[in-house]
Amino acid sequence: MSAPRRRRFRLGLVVALAAAAVVAILIARPVCILGRTAIADKGDHRVAPPAGELEDASRLHRVRVAELVPVPADRARAEVEIAQVLARARAAELPVAIAGARHSMGGQSLVEDGIVIDMTPLSWIEIDEDRRIARVGAGTTWDALLAELDPRGLSVAIMQSNDSFTVGGSISVDCHGWQTGRPPIAASVNALSVMTADGRVHDVSRAHEPELFSLALGGYGLFGVVLEVELALVPNARYDVERVVVPTEQYAGVFAREVGGEPDTEMAFGRLSIVPGDDYLGEAILTVFRRSANQSELPAMGTAGLAPMRRIVFRASADGPEGKRLRWQAERKLGELLASRTVTRNSLLSEGVDVYENRSATSTDVLHEYFVPRASFAEFVERLAAIVTAQGGNLLNVTVRDVSTDHDAFLRFADQDMFALVLLFDQPFGADAEHAMQDMTRALVDAALELGGRHYLPYRLHATDAQMRRAYPQLDEFFARKRALDPGELFQNGFWRTYAGVTRERRD
Repeated sequence: MSAPRRRRFRLGLVVALAAAAVVAILIARPVCILGRTAIADKGDHRVAPPAGELEDASRLHRVRVAELVPVPADRARAEVEIAQVLARARAAELPVAIAGARHSMGGQSLVEDGIVIDMTPLSWIEIDEDRRIARVGAGTTWDALLAELDPRGLSVAIMQSNDSFTVGGSISVDCHGWQTGRPPIAASVNALSVMTADGRVHDVSRAHEPELFSLALGGYGLFGVVLEVELALVPNARYDVERVVVPTEQYAGVFAREVGGEPDTEMAFGRLSIVPGDDYLGEAILTVFRRSANQSELPAMGTAGLAPMRRIVFRASADGPEGKRLRWQAERKLGELLASRTVTRNSLLSEGVDVYENRSATSTDVLHEYFVPRASFAEFVERLAAIVTAQGGNLLNVTVRDVSTDHDAFLRFADQDMFALVLLFDQPFGADAEHAMQDMTRALVDAALELGGRHYLPYRLHATDAQMRRAYPQLDEFFARKRALDPGELFQNGFWRTYAGVTRERRD
């Protein structure tokens, strides 16, 4: 080999080795982050409460209970035994709370020194395919319902983005989902069976006892025990998936163009970048699901792939800026490549909270949710970024959904078409972290209120009395109607005791 060729060879080898070293460095750091997260995430380190105590999904609201009563699975027996429990509670002057999967985070399904009725065994499903309705026991979980609907080519009209919750719990918080142009779940509820404090069962709907129907939807179990729910159904469908990356300040306009005027668009959600820096929350990914032209031979319902890897990437974002940056790069650059080009509606809805939930013994995940008029979205995000940065909140996720006006629930949060921002924070255990979260929550509630919005009620009870009544001007009337229908105040929970004046201090 000639000297010039040897020099060119050595130069090429050096360049190749340098390039390989750069690639190794670029790959090694993410691998190190994910490996560290995978080791820390191995196993479930959550500590169960001691005997005689219960907690909700936050692991921050734990109470001593007099009794936990699982209801029978049989409908007739359940009705009889629940009535007996209520009679016994009235005689003993014990309060009663209604619990499902207990994914609320402020004791909405628990009551101190009272009886907690566990509704999860009351799980049964009846489907009328011709009328496209399902009647289910209140303890039925959405994954069980979807499994029954999918072979029939049917789906639920409205539900939240995870299927781990009970139907009774979902309608009691008036949940909403990422079905576009739809109100909260109350709009898809045709009828309810509710047992009131006197042990009587009421079959209620918009036409029959409409007041109780409206109050029970989003009533947090304060008006009675929801036994059965009749839901409207829709056809399952195949969707084409499209993604658009936009500056957050343009998100509302892009959403209106890509989703608002497109009748084939049936589901959509946005995600905001949580990477710290000057452009914090400044970039968004809008994912749109449009009805495919081909609706023949829909595949059987499946779940999203790569769940273990998606979990590790998500949990890595709790550990610092590098994990957050890695996750956003994965969502931004690789998400479309890893996702199927088409997906069914039921497969989209078929994912449990276990894919992302915090299993640590030292911290927990806390949800917030804020609803703002669509014209105020960009300004609220600016305020959100400033508040979280100033307060040092460890924000793991911001999902954006649209929700239309609610005409059914009395304690409605959607009094107009709005954007919902679902926030997930990692919060260490301890009094200092709880106080910091309370301060940040109140600042965020004020920001939403100043822009004509409000906060959602199934989460930590940090809003002041004044904030609550400004956000929900119908709240005192809601409580008055509860006392009229339940004069003995049999049904109670953490939400009631915090804001209705039962054994609480003023927090204005």
